[in-house]
This record gives sequence, structure tokens and C-alpha cells, in this order.
Amino acid sequence: MASTAFPSRDDFAALLNEQLGGENEAFEGRVVKGTVTGIENDLAVIDVGLKSEGRVALREFAAPGQKADLKVGDEVEVYVDRVENANGEAMLSRDRARREAAWDLLEKEYEAGNRVDGVIFGRVKGGFTVDLGGAVAFLPGSQVDIRPVRDVQPLMDIAQPFQILKMDRRRGNIVVSRRAILEETRAEQRSGLIQSLAEGQVIDGVVKNITDYGAFVDLGGIDGLLHVTDISYKRVQHPSEVLNIGDTVKVQIVRINRDTQRISLGMKQLESDPWEGAAAKYPVGGTFTGTVTNITEYGAFVELEPGIEGLVHVSEMSWTKKNVHPGKIVSTSQEVEVKVLEVDQEKRRISLGLKQAQANPWIDFAEKHPVGSTVEGEVKNATEFGLFIGLPGDVDGMVHMSDIAWGVSGEEALALHHKGETVQAQVLDVDVEKERISLGIKQLERGGVAVGGAGRGAGSGANKGETVTVTVLEVRDGGLEVQVGDDGATGFIKRTDLGRDRDEQRPERFQVGQKFDAQVTGLDRSKKPTFSIKALQIAEEKQAVAQYGSSDSGASLGDILGAALKEKADATTEPKAKSKKK
Repeated sequence: MASTAFPSRDDFAALLNEQLGGENEAFEGRVVKGTVTGIENDLAVIDVGLKSEGRVALREFAAPGQKADLKVGDEVEVYVDRVENANGEAMLSRDRARREAAWDLLEKEYEAGNRVDGVIFGRVKGGFTVDLGGAVAFLPGSQVDIRPVRDVQPLMDIAQPFQILKMDRRRGNIVVSRRAILEETRAEQRSGLIQSLAEGQVIDGVVKNITDYGAFVDLGGIDGLLHVTDISYKRVQHPSEVLNIGDTVKVQIVRINRDTQRISLGMKQLESDPWEGAAAKYPVGGTFTGTVTNITEYGAFVELEPGIEGLVHVSEMSWTKKNVHPGKIVSTSQEVEVKVLEVDQEKRRISLGLKQAQANPWIDFAEKHPVGSTVEGEVKNATEFGLFIGLPGDVDGMVHMSDIAWGVSGEEALALHHKGETVQAQVLDVDVEKERISLGIKQLERGGVAVGGAGRGAGSGANKGETVTVTVLEVRDGGLEVQVGDDGATGFIKRTDLGRDRDEQRPERFQVGQKFDAQVTGLDRSKKPTFSIKALQIAEEKQAVAQYGSSDSGASLGDILGAALKEKADATTEPKAKSKKK
């Protein structure tokens, strides 16, 4: 009896592999064609030629947001995950089949740098998911549009082109960009639009964005920059003062850079230039009223009319206020009267003077207070060479230390006055050009040097330690009121300074008009010089002792003084005798 040979499991696998394409290719993990044999609820029954059929969800046959268009008898491609599961059914996947086919196509498009079509169907952290014909890609939020998009809903479930930025099949990672497509399209549109534009052309645009330095205007697919200085001839601090986002404006193309595709726009170019004829309208020396528009450290800008501004330099702001910030003299929006100093129409510059439009306080002072008049003011400052006195008209005068008081040195005279003290002084000189006023305090004292008269060198002074000839003006119980020379300083000799001996210290032994020598000893509280006969006697005695005797010479004081007086008398009589002989 002949035996019947049954095929083994390996024989069956070999036959199956041969039927599906070859001995070396496995059935599982492949995309095969199958036929829809039935539709049960939400599942499609598909026969792929295996011993059992498989079931695939209908949603896998539909595009995102759409229903599946599938009927019995349709031929479809599916991916075989497993030939048989625990229930004896084939495990099939339409999504995997589409994904594998899509990956093959996407790799070719990616290598060629071509665009691919896809549909945004979901939102994930950091971006969105895109269906690229079965393969799922990631769309970063920054790659959705050229500018940030708040609402992406209108872009979802719509087929649109994307650019593949990165893909890794082994990891199943694809990154796409919608922004790259838009930028490329926009660049093409910009290039075409720029070619149609020309410098000097007037065109309408829409304000798209506003910054501190200007506004971006949409010219119909390409943006141009309207700089803040080109908005108007008048000063514009910020573009938002004139423009709003969404405004339709008429602009002129000022400059086009076709290499960088940048366009500069202007609005003021469409207006008449206010600087035309400005030199004739604002002649040098003319006085006009303007408004302060801006204040800087070096001066203030004054608007004479919309579009024409002039600069008042800090040195031309005030006659009397020096080295102060312009903001302490004028304020923004203040109306001021200015004088035109210089006009440069080509450079569009006007130099203005604020102080020139006001009365010169130095001229006013000279007219109201001529040389020789008396003024009163407060000591503003004391320096090493004199005192500065605040005078009417907000000007200052200076009292040199040599003109403060009679009979004392300059340093001592400075110590007699302090800041804030009110004093009287005589006007000695006024120099309007140099803005200087010279004053003197000692000239107001009785018998002081007259203006234009003799100075100290002529014997009218009274310096401390100096021997002077004085004339008795008044005899008092406490001493004598005296005057140096005929028109010198007046002062007082105390009773105790009328002589060394008590008998000599009697005022009544002097008469009005009597002259004698005395030594200047200082100043009293009223800043008048004080004199002393006693001090002169002591000084002469010391000089005589030093010249004619010493402590061990044996000569008496009377002898020494007698010799000194005799020599003095001889010295005075000898010139007289010589004059008689002649």
C-alpha cells in the first residue's frame, strides 16, 4: 500500500511566500492589496488571500474631518501586522499602509526639495500635527505663519502646502513649515512689486505697525518704512501722534534698495516745503514769537511756524543767568519772543537769541546809575580779590579788595564783610560790552577819594602803620575827630591815644583846624580808620634809640631824643638855606 505524503508546515510557508512574491520575503510587515467583502458597523471586512479575513476601522479610510467613502468590492491597500492573531483573524491596518506609502513619497520629495500637501488636524505642545497623506508630521508654532497667529482654527482641516524641514524615518519624525512657503511666496510677490515701483511715485498704503522710529506701511504685499522725520515738516515726537494702525495714508516712495528690497517712504514730501523763502521771511535782526518745542543741555528749540524751528543756544538765553540748564529758564510749550541771529536756508538752520529780544540790563543799569552814584545791594559772594554785590536789574557788581576800606590791607578788608550782608557802594565804572560793574565802598566814607581824584599815592590814603598828617575836625570829651590831609579819610583819636603822658591826654588842648602827625592804628566798628599820637611817639622813640644810643651807651633818653630832634631840625633848615643862597 502506497503511503500518502502530507505537506509539512515549512512546505506550506514556502508555498505562501512563493505566492506573495518570493521565498526570501516575509508576508508580515508588508503592504498588500485586498478586497472589501463586507462592512459591519464601523469596520470594513477585507480579504487579502489569507486563510482568514481581517477587519479595519472605517475612519482609517477617511481623511481628517471627512467620512469614509468605501463599499463592498472596493480594492484597497492594507498593511499586514500579523497573519493571525489569537482569534485566528488577520491583523490589518489601513493607516500603516498609507503611512508606509506616504513615507516613500515624502522621502523623494524631501530629497528633491519640493513642497508637499498636508492638513493640520490637531494641536500638541509647542505646535500642531499635520497629516501628509498618511504620515503624521509636526508643525512648530513658530512655523505656522510669518507673524504670530492667535487663532489657528481657520487653518485646520484645509489642504495646503508645506515644506519639509527635517525627517527621520527610523524614529518616525517629520518637521514641516508653513511659514517657509509663505515667505517664499511673499519674496516672489515683493520682487515683482518692487520692479513695478519707482522712486518719486505716490501710492496709497495701510499703516501696519508703529514703532518709536517710524511706521511700517503695507503697499499691497510689500512693506515700506515711513521714518518719523519724514512724516511731517513740523516736529513729531512719536509717530502715534499722527498715525494709527489701520490708517490709509498717501505716501511718496523716497528711496528703493532693490538688493535688500527695502523701501523708504515719505509723507512730508507731498506738502509744500516751509523752508522755501525762510531767509526772506525771517531776516537777521527780526524779532518773532515762537513756541518752545524741545529742551536740551545745549539750548532750546523754538518753533516759529509748523515745520520751521530755530535753536536758542544756552549762551543766548539770558543776560545774567550763566552756566544754568535751559530748562531753568524756559519750559516746553512756552511762548517766547526771540531775535533771529543767523539763517542758513540750505542747511535748514536758524540761530535765535532769547536775551537779544529783551532789554540789556547792563545798559539799563548804566543809564539809571551813572558813575559816581550810590547803590545798595547784598553781598552775593566773597572771593580772594573782592566782593560781588547783587544790584538792581539782576546784575552783579564787584568791589575790589582795595576799594573796601581805608587804612587796612585787602585781606583784612575782605574779612570786614560777609555773604548776605547789605552794603552801600559807589559806582566807579560800567563796562557794558564786558558786562562788568566796578564798585567802591570806601569812597562813600567822609573825605573819601573823589571819582577821578587823587589815589593813595597822592597822600589821601590811610594805611595801617602809616604816619599821616591829620586836621582836627571836632573836639569831643572822648577824643578828636580828624581828617587825613584836605580830602582824605576821616577817623577818630581816642583820649588815651592823644599822648604818652596823662597831661597830654586832654582833648581840650587841641583846637579845630589844628594839624599834627599821627599813626594809623586800624579800623573801628564803623570801618573808619583810627589814629594815635601815643603810638607815633613810641615808634619814634624806638627808632631814635636804635639809631643814636643803646642800653649800655650811658646816654640818657633825653640826650638821645635831643640829638634826634636836632638832626631832624637840621635836615629841615638845610634845604631852606640852600634855597636862599640860590
